[in-house]
Amino acid sequence: MKINENTPVQEINDSILSSFGVKLFVKRDDLNHPQISGNKWFKLKYNLEEARIQQHTTLLTFGGSFSNHIAATAAAGKEYDFKTIGIIRGDEKKILNSTLKFASECGMKLHFISREKYREKENSDFLEELKKIFGNFYLLPEGGSNLLAVKGCAEIIKNVSVPFDYVCCSCGTGTTLAGIASSLNTNQKAIGFSSLKGADFLEKNIQKMIVDFSGKDRHNWQINHDFHFGRYAKVTNELKTFISDFELKHTIPLDFVYTGKLFFGIYDLIQKGFFVKGETILVVHTGGLQGNAGFTSPKKALKN
Repeated sequence: MKINENTPVQEINDSILSSFGVKLFVKRDDLNHPQISGNKWFKLKYNLEEARIQQHTTLLTFGGSFSNHIAATAAAGKEYDFKTIGIIRGDEKKILNSTLKFASECGMKLHFISREKYREKENSDFLEELKKIFGNFYLLPEGGSNLLAVKGCAEIIKNVSVPFDYVCCSCGTGTTLAGIASSLNTNQKAIGFSSLKGADFLEKNIQKMIVDFSGKDRHNWQINHDFHFGRYAKVTNELKTFISDFELKHTIPLDFVYTGKLFFGIYDLIQKGFFVKGETILVVHTGGLQGNAGFTSPKKALKN
């Protein structure tokens, strides 16, 4: 199935927005592809191209047991004729959850390692060990985070015709935010909402990605660290209620790890007066809805 990069931009209408005089639009990248959804495609597109240029036939990457990146890479491998290998954190191999079952059905070879060993994923000696096991491969970092991914993410909003003051997105590795910030006009700003607790390292990493990609030291972005809800993948009843109500009102599904916290944070900032009357906010829906299965899994393997 062809990727749709020109996804619809949907306006959100409700009393909270009108009472504060703010407009809110959502770029529905959750609709760009059933499996390679949201920002996952933009991170992968130029990496797939580069893998082909280098004449690789195998992609190897890393992720947790409900990783959106693992699922998307497996689907992309099937779609674009690459073999795929997923190095999975943890030892849940006896029972495959929905994400890993899907990845396996797409042809991905799953290799489980301990959490201690997983921390060596950027170690050159460990990567050489993997080459001895699997042969030559094109390496995709965890989350698909590299400069080719930034290049792809810089194209996320290129076809958006709605004028806006702020663009907001979820923030894990920061790659998506780095790409978006690199593509903005001088009068626009980007806000990333971190899903990680204690992620003070993100600012430095993102600034480096922006400079390495664009050659410019940009200051048109910021990260909000206030809406992780305790830690990555933690969900409260308040968040569950917000997500349920939002989907009911606007027919837009959200995930518990990223976009749910993103929209909750935006609405909270609106009501606190962060956004000025008359301003327009564009929100990038980064997909990742398959990860919601982790919250109904008996083992709740979202320790990733």
